[in-house]
Amino acid sequence: MRQGTTRRTLLALAAGATLTPLTRPAIASDAMTETHGLSIFGALKYPANAPHFEYVNPDAPVGGMFSHVPGQRLNNQNFATFNSLNAFILRGDAALQIETTFATLLHSAQDEPDSSYGLAARAIRHDAERRVFQFLLRPDLTFHDGSPLTADDVAWSITTLKRDGHPLVSAALRDVETVTVDAPDALTVRFAATRTREAPQTVGGLPIFSRAWYRNRPFNQTTMEAPLGSGPYRVARFEQGRFIEYERVADWWGWRVPLMRGQHNFARLRVEYFRDRSVAFEAFKSGDFLFREEFTSRDWAQGYDFPAIRDARVVRRETRDETPSGAQGYFFNMRRPKFQDPRVREAIGLCFDYEWTNRNIFFGLYERNKSFFENSDMAARGMPSPAELALLEPFRGRIPDEVFQAATDPPVSDGSGSDRNNLRRASNLLREAGVTMQNGQARLRNGERLSIEFLDFEASFERITLPFVENLKRIGINASIRRVDPAQYQNRLKDFDFDVTSQRFGLGLTPGEGLRRMFSSADADTSGSNNIAGIKSPAIDALIEVAIRAPNREALNTAISALDRVLRAMRPWVPHWYKGTHWLAYWDVFGSPTTKPRFARGVVETWWIDEAKARRIGKGL
Repeated sequence: MRQGTTRRTLLALAAGATLTPLTRPAIASDAMTETHGLSIFGALKYPANAPHFEYVNPDAPVGGMFSHVPGQRLNNQNFATFNSLNAFILRGDAALQIETTFATLLHSAQDEPDSSYGLAARAIRHDAERRVFQFLLRPDLTFHDGSPLTADDVAWSITTLKRDGHPLVSAALRDVETVTVDAPDALTVRFAATRTREAPQTVGGLPIFSRAWYRNRPFNQTTMEAPLGSGPYRVARFEQGRFIEYERVADWWGWRVPLMRGQHNFARLRVEYFRDRSVAFEAFKSGDFLFREEFTSRDWAQGYDFPAIRDARVVRRETRDETPSGAQGYFFNMRRPKFQDPRVREAIGLCFDYEWTNRNIFFGLYERNKSFFENSDMAARGMPSPAELALLEPFRGRIPDEVFQAATDPPVSDGSGSDRNNLRRASNLLREAGVTMQNGQARLRNGERLSIEFLDFEASFERITLPFVENLKRIGINASIRRVDPAQYQNRLKDFDFDVTSQRFGLGLTPGEGLRRMFSSADADTSGSNNIAGIKSPAIDALIEVAIRAPNREALNTAISALDRVLRAMRPWVPHWYKGTHWLAYWDVFGSPTTKPRFARGVVETWWIDEAKARRIGKGL
């Protein structure tokens, strides 16, 4: 199971953002409300004088090494290789976790769904309309080379990312109207009246770059030169495509910020790269790296029986996941004519026998993913509520009729692996869509064979896709699996050069701007967009805007549930599976807080090396 996806010039932006040096704040302070953090809905949990987050050990020791193969990526990062250290542009395949080398204005709390607190910013001021935000910087901020980090650097970072950043980043900044430098330690960001509610926190979560460092370097180019950082780690050493190692910055100014206590405790972070997941597992068993989150049910059920498990040098641990499980499935490329009829997509989905797959391949460890917002209160269930109907009724006749019935669920099979009833229904749907059978071959209206290529970059998923392929062949579809190298895979996704591919996208606890990036018509043809299915629907666009501007969580849940109904009835995917836990395995060298953050694993941020354990088994130091 892959995780997706789903985070982060010397000239003024043509779109209107400006860098205007001033000697006084652009907004009078008496017109502004000052706060130490921002929350989308409700009050902040932590007061301004909080000594640390509740889910950390404030006295955690510092040292040792954390090594792993990450399960999450950002923007242009690639799980299997890297050829760049720039993770904030479209080009190249960036090194995983390079974002740890950059500071941000704000830092998110992992035990609140939508709160961020000042990191580089000591305070935030905003007007009554929450359209103008002034960020006041802490004193004595520096980059890793000791040069000062000022409001000019922050403003340059925002405007540069809006102009030249990865499409997922630049699109999220489209509501930034102006960025004004008020003083060396203050800048003001003005947003459009139509801004999304999380826009200020999006800006607060951007990496802070050194404007001076980029004076003679183009920002929008791939590079193997480590950019000058401002965060808790810096690049130490790497071998391209094999590993990258980061070292903790001992004199980082962030260690003086109370809410950073007990976080980033490892002296070194090391990311390992493997082109094959099975090879990576063997490397973990041999102790070549120390931490693994397991995403393969077969390995979790049968693979953890090796010497280091039996003598307790490796620990298995299952922790609760209280976040939405994300949208995972086989996604159609609906830009291609052969997938534009929803009956064709529904027919294809009938050929995937989840019940057989879960029993025979997954050891019964998963639940079927029915919703794009599974494992949350936002998922549509049963009949639409009156509040949902109020949002949906204006689109009656322009969206599938089944939207107004019980939420669309994927088909259930008899678990035989080749359910005849489902395959018969699939054949009938193809016939209704104008697909004809000629000598056992399904042919489109133009006479071409109906062919499907499943695009992937590793072999481990093939055991799941192959039975699907065989069922498709039974109804005359010419189905096959195409495996390419990781770099080519990323490029083909960016260019939407595929038929069907497996992806997972996380939309978070409070979906906002990410909804546009994944489902909006405007993003359907934007290279590098998360809207890989090519969804284009005025109804979906409108529901996204309702969700983004929901005044409270109840209204948000209603809007997302209505959106979920339309998406599911559209069938842009064949949904996969999910689980409400994290499967963790690690060499027993770590300490961790007694309290896990409610909405995160807490790994890597809050763990540390237990020196006594590490010496016992000779690893991690």
